[in-house]
Amino acid sequence: MADVTEKSGPGALLLGAVFFVAFETAAYQLLRWVTSPLGVADQFQPENTIVPNWVKTVVFLLLHMVLIVVAVLLLSNRLPRRYRGQVMGWFYLSLLTGFVLLIPLFD
Repeated sequence: MADVTEKSGPGALLLGAVFFVAFETAAYQLLRWVTSPLGVADQFQPENTIVPNWVKTVVFLLLHMVLIVVAVLLLSNRLPRRYRGQVMGWFYLSLLTGFVLLIPLFD
């Protein structure tokens, strides 16, 4: 008997995109709150602001990666088999989004 796997349709992809945006928004808000005491808000001052802001950047990225890995581990066990193919695509997109989220973090 041939292995026939049912692919997820465009509706499931759209639902995944909605959950992705919701997850990234919640993760950004949480991590912005966690990293708020780190770094220097005023970039234009005579003192060196690179080191405190570097610490804030690294902590933000590491915590974002931890959230992503935990989400992938939970989703890969909970989702039905036909939707699991989307998980790695959203994972890679989320890794890239973490770097993009640094821009509003320092504004």
